[in-house]
This record gives sequence, structure tokens and C-alpha cells, in this order.
Amino acid sequence: MTRQKILITGASSGLGEEMARRFAARGRDLALCARRTDRLDTLREQLLAQYPTITVAVAGLDVTEHDSVVRVFGELHDELGGLDRVIVNAGLGKGAKIGTGKAYANLATAQTNFVGALSQCEAALEIFRKHNAGHLVLVSSISADRGLPGTKAAYSASKAGVAALGEALSIELARTPIRVTTLLPGFIKTDMSASAGDSSSLMAELDEGVDAMVQAIEKEVTRAALPGLKWQGIDAALRFLPNVVTARFV
Repeated sequence: MTRQKILITGASSGLGEEMARRFAARGRDLALCARRTDRLDTLREQLLAQYPTITVAVAGLDVTEHDSVVRVFGELHDELGGLDRVIVNAGLGKGAKIGTGKAYANLATAQTNFVGALSQCEAALEIFRKHNAGHLVLVSSISADRGLPGTKAAYSASKAGVAALGEALSIELARTPIRVTTLLPGFIKTDMSASAGDSSSLMAELDEGVDAMVQAIEKEVTRAALPGLKWQGIDAALRFLPNVVTARFV
């Protein structure tokens, strides 16, 4: 099945922007959301110049405002004449050691990454249940596998919540026409990873990471750690090896 009408949140940069470019190249119609509407407008112009036969709708959205999420998803559904796939991608990478007086960063990350994801799932599944069809994609993180210490604690906890939500929904909807995919990307070079100070010999290039994400989305797998075999191995190690072993590496 071709999911022709795709909504992507967090589409103004990073993984969301690059996924939009990949799906536009495949001839899909897009609904793109983010807080930075100026970047969305620029992206829309670029996509339509390259692929004039597709439809690209854009909307400003703060995923922490539930009523706005429901309204914007509904408006974009109407503008595109339906939604076949919703990619829950918007996220924050802020963080500080818990208890060091910078709770605002951790609370913002938790609110955006988990509560915001839940709001998006509510809005998307309300549409999908009405039509008895659709594909929900949740972008979690490999950090969901094991709680990370220090400045990554709130981030990994929020992404673990997203992964658990995806697992729950995939089980609930397994015998329905609605599909659910949870992605767990490893380290991928983006503006967000750079601003968070992430650096690793394991860091994947943006193109490699997004190519793997789009492949997994199109296959509509239930769960995928990516990109490549190394991140599948890391995923398995973090989930199944004893804490005493993995604690040395996180």
C-alpha cells in the first residue's frame, strides 16, 4: 500500500526536514508542522520547485498544546483530502543533571518528547480510527533502551516513554488495518545533536540515518533500531545484557 498523504511534525530541520525531502522525491503529498514557520515556508517552496506535481501544506505547531495539535491535524487532513501516515517526530534534546537547578530544560524535554508525542498519537488515531486505516510512526531513540545518566537522563526517559507507547499501540492495533511503527535511531548528525554536544565515533551521517528511517517506514515494520547492523547490535546489547555490563558504556 502506498501512503500518499503524509504528515510530519518537527519538519523544519534535522530528521523531519530530510524525511520530507525523501517522501517528496517519491511523489507523496505532505503536511509539514513545526514551530519555526519561516523554515517550513522555505522548505515548501523548495519542494514545490523540485516536485511541482505534489501538494505541500504547512502549519505552525507547538506539540505541547494539545488542543492545537488536534486542530492542526484536522485542518491538514482536510487540506490534503485525508491523511494516510502521521510521523510523530517533533522533539527536544535539552537536558541538565537532575537536581542542579535547571529543571526547566528537563521539564521542557519531557513535555515535548513524551506528552507532545502522546497528544500527536491521540490526534492521529482519532483520524485513523474514523477511517479504519492509517500508519502511525513514532520516532523514539536508541537511548530508550537504557536510562542514560547525567544530562541525558530526562531525554532517555522521555524516549523510553515514546517507545513503550509505540509498543502498546502496535499490540492493541495488530488485528486492525491501522499499522504502528516505532523507530529507535542511534547517533545521527543533526543540528539538535550538535547543540547537545553529542560526539561519537558511532555517529552516522544524516543521509545514512534518514535513508534507513524512510526504508523502515515504507516497510511498515513494528520496531527498528537503525541505521545499520551496528545499531541493531547496540540495541540488543542495551536491552538484554545485565546492567552491570552496559553501565560501563552509557
